[in-house]
Amino acid sequence: MDETARNMVERLEAAADYRETEWRGLRTAWRCFGEGRPVVLLHGDFGSWTHFVHNIEALSARFRVLAADMPGYGRSDTPPEPHLPDRLAPPLAAGVDELLGPDAELDIVGFSYGGIVAGHLAAMLGARVGRLLLSGPGGFGMRSGPSPGVDLKGVREGMSEAEIDAVHRHNLGRLMIADPACVDDLAVRIQRENIAAARVRCGKIPDTTALLDALPRVRARLSGIWGGADAFSDPERLAGQMAALRRFDPDMDFQVVPGAGHWLFYEASGTANKWLLQTLEDSPGV
Repeated sequence: MDETARNMVERLEAAADYRETEWRGLRTAWRCFGEGRPVVLLHGDFGSWTHFVHNIEALSARFRVLAADMPGYGRSDTPPEPHLPDRLAPPLAAGVDELLGPDAELDIVGFSYGGIVAGHLAAMLGARVGRLLLSGPGGFGMRSGPSPGVDLKGVREGMSEAEIDAVHRHNLGRLMIADPACVDDLAVRIQRENIAAARVRCGKIPDTTALLDALPRVRARLSGIWGGADAFSDPERLAGQMAALRRFDPDMDFQVVPGAGHWLFYEASGTANKWLLQTLEDSPGV
């Protein structure tokens, strides 16, 4: 692992205002950055706040960034079962109130499974949320897994560190990142550490209508950005997801980044950051 991969996360961690909030005895970990209108970042399954490692600095130059470890991930406590999106949202809502105040307005960005949870969080917070920005979530009532036949590898007992890294590098290239050149040491490190710390699994929830069930109660404007080469959204599914979202916000901005995979906030961070900043700066109250 090169020096950049070792230092990137540590540099952000050192710059963060690390906070822990509590709801019914359950602690939620947050890394907070910058000043301005608040924006909450919710990561994907098997993830943590480090899913946004290439986005935080750009966003925090303009906004107050609250990057959560969702309940059951990273440093946050494991919630009681069942681990459903509407059960993960209340500790996050309580954390937002504690960190920002009960009347603060904000925006929410949800990546992958975090997009489903973000929908439920936005529904709970109501008119306080100006924009809900989604990237690649399931929850549309359609199959959300990768195409059949995707060859994934598993970690076996007795593997060396280099062999374990090779497994994660292979799987990242099949599921998360389309450009092999972007499956770098930092991506492998983040993947390994996040998988080791994750105690919640989304399972089949992305195949359900978990996101659509929350959206009728969401008052925020919707925006979406998807990778054109997302392993979890082939062209037919992508068209269906876009159409479903536009039933709730017909004028929503929906961007597709050609050639980018599922984790486009990492792989195509330049494009994603430009879109995030432009969209968030157009939020009510900015």
